[in-house]
Amino acid sequence: MNYTQSKDQLLSLIREGGKLDTISQVRLAALLSFPSMLAQMVHILMQYIDASMVGSLGASASASIGLVSTTIWLFGSLCSAASVGFYVQVAHRIGACDFAGARQVLRQSFLACILFALVLCCIGVGISSYLPHWLGGGEDICRDASLYFMFFSLCLPFSMLNSLCAGMLRCSGNMHIPSLLNMGMCLLDVVFNWLLIFPTRTYQWSMVNSQWSISIPGAGLGVTGAVLGTAFAYAICSGLMCYFTVVRSKELSLRQDSGTFIPQLDTLRESIRIALPIAVEHVILCGAQIVSTLIVAPLGTVAIAANSFGITVEALCYMPGYGISDAATTLVGQSLGAGRRFLARSFGRITLSMGIGMMTLMAVVMYTTSPALMTLMTPDVDVQRLTVEILRIEAFAEPMFAASIVCYGIFVGARDTLIPCTMNLSSIWVVRIVLAYFLASTMGLRGVWIAMAVELCFRGIIFLIRFRGDGWLKKFSQK
Repeated sequence: MNYTQSKDQLLSLIREGGKLDTISQVRLAALLSFPSMLAQMVHILMQYIDASMVGSLGASASASIGLVSTTIWLFGSLCSAASVGFYVQVAHRIGACDFAGARQVLRQSFLACILFALVLCCIGVGISSYLPHWLGGGEDICRDASLYFMFFSLCLPFSMLNSLCAGMLRCSGNMHIPSLLNMGMCLLDVVFNWLLIFPTRTYQWSMVNSQWSISIPGAGLGVTGAVLGTAFAYAICSGLMCYFTVVRSKELSLRQDSGTFIPQLDTLRESIRIALPIAVEHVILCGAQIVSTLIVAPLGTVAIAANSFGITVEALCYMPGYGISDAATTLVGQSLGAGRRFLARSFGRITLSMGIGMMTLMAVVMYTTSPALMTLMTPDVDVQRLTVEILRIEAFAEPMFAASIVCYGIFVGARDTLIPCTMNLSSIWVVRIVLAYFLASTMGLRGVWIAMAVELCFRGIIFLIRFRGDGWLKKFSQK
């Protein structure tokens, strides 16, 4: 039996009330998690290559991207939050075998989400020339940072479409198509970056009695080329993701019936109820990240660049956790949609164990390989040394970070978003920001990352405490 048949057969047992023993549950969680984890890992690998391309231009180029990275994260996460509000509803309807209802939600989600993305696009372009100065950037990096953020904002509609369709496919149980397409997007990003960041260059090599050379065309756009490469990759991937969702998906293909694309009040109200706490969380959370940037910015260009590289490299650890979290949302959402609360909790325990185990392993890998990784990513020795130090501080917090990531995916699948969002915000503002403010003055960037590690451990503990109770399960019954 191939991957698709095995996965579809096990998912049908959830919807049809069939028996799933522990081995079958673990197998299904693995079948859904591994494609998403693989895509996340490839995405991180491409980010490393991307960062090393920009890093080869010097510390200022890396710092210009790092300066606006938190605001980029805010706008991207708002798009993600909007899509969550719709695709969680689709997971519940599929779990209840209401496939026509799932397609109605899908239709209505397109117009609402794209309009929201266009509003964010206009806001981003409008503030792009001012943002680097607001964040305390020096004149040597503000121009590149401004252009980077402007072009990122222009590609937000494609980012929204990609997030929405990928989420819809995952919640229908199709993890491999979003994973493959996102891997393809990362590869396209590297190719486009190679052509757009660097100028035309010629490579030569000698063989016996002959000399060969090849000329690689390039636009030489530097930092701007990096964001344009990402934008082009998003545009291609989002179009393909939409095709596989609305045409090829067995559960979601819109060719099976007809309906309105105008969001209906009930669908929109439920979407807002699910997404609004997440969106508010991202806004306030990004405020905390921006405050962190303001704390780091006075520490100098080396600290800004090291902080940016540290965030990129740390993703080696936590992106597998997000892949497992995606699977947890699907499994818990479909189980609760089918009225099987015990199965939802069981899947929660299994995905939590997988997430903590995987991220602990990746933390060990990061701790041991960070010096070699940084040698590849930037030629600046001072940036290399500082980044390795902060990554080794963070490695000890990864198991509890995994707990918070996977628990969050579990709670989202149960429509429980308000309290987890509040927990995230309280942890970051009360623990991380306060500690970072006091430690940065005496320990520099190392103090900022010590504060982050302490906060991640605290956050993981409180999420595990909530998972042990029944409050998150009761949220679904209140619908």
